[in-house]
Amino acid sequence: MSLDQLLLAAGTVQAVPFFDRLVPAREAGFVGISIFAADLEQLDQQGVSHREVRDRVADAGLFIHEVEIVGNWLPGEPTKANPGWLAALLQRSTPERLIDLAEAVGARGVSVGELQGVAWTIDAGVDAFAAICDRAAPAGLHVALEYVPTGTIPDLATAWDLVRLTGRDNGGLLVDSWHQFRSGSSLDLLAALPAGAIKSVQICDAPAAASDDLDSEMIQGRLLPGDGGLDLQGFVAALRATGTTAPCSVEVFSATLATKPVDEIARLCAEKADGILKGSRHG
Repeated sequence: MSLDQLLLAAGTVQAVPFFDRLVPAREAGFVGISIFAADLEQLDQQGVSHREVRDRVADAGLFIHEVEIVGNWLPGEPTKANPGWLAALLQRSTPERLIDLAEAVGARGVSVGELQGVAWTIDAGVDAFAAICDRAAPAGLHVALEYVPTGTIPDLATAWDLVRLTGRDNGGLLVDSWHQFRSGSSLDLLAALPAGAIKSVQICDAPAAASDDLDSEMIQGRLLPGDGGLDLQGFVAALRATGTTAPCSVEVFSATLATKPVDEIARLCAEKADGILKGSRHG
């Protein structure tokens, strides 16, 4: 794989029924997708088997990069006042459950994040992340840790310390442009990472000035790549400096974008992301 190969993230098309995403994604030039655990819950309720999910994704000429997102993995009690549906979903999103789902649908990995406000220590984090990696390894799955500025693993430096100390080959980082800039994380640190540290990349844009409500901006106020004020050229240049072979997922949580037809969403995401990636190659 390479950074120039595009994936369509589940969050970009979360309002679209899962199977309706597949053909538009492939026709827009995406090679793969991600899927939420909640998508699989809905399909289960409809009587759709995991094998059918796997087969229909393959028939569309795509692959599933990750099942998102392991949210209940650190020891301790949640302190963040998430909406009830999200709190319940995160509690269900254990490593064991999502790893089993990823293996069943033929995904290549799972993502991990801290969204519940669980207090932690680096030692507890290393132990917990190592356990996820060890549980995922026999299935050949990678485990990608996403730093979230409104969570308790808020930035690249903290997440990289955890991953580095864990020392598992299948464990690494999920580097998201929105999280990178809204957390104030360093592009120099990003560029200095070893290639194997990065398992996943997500790209979107945002206004240069952050919202007063980062949680709201995170889940509904992102912009298409190139439509905002983030230094995406610098972001991609830093990623290229690492030598990463992770593909690039276009993740645009946007209430505005979600009003468009799915084929238009896919086309816009592919065109905008490709423009940023091409610009970085020639910059």
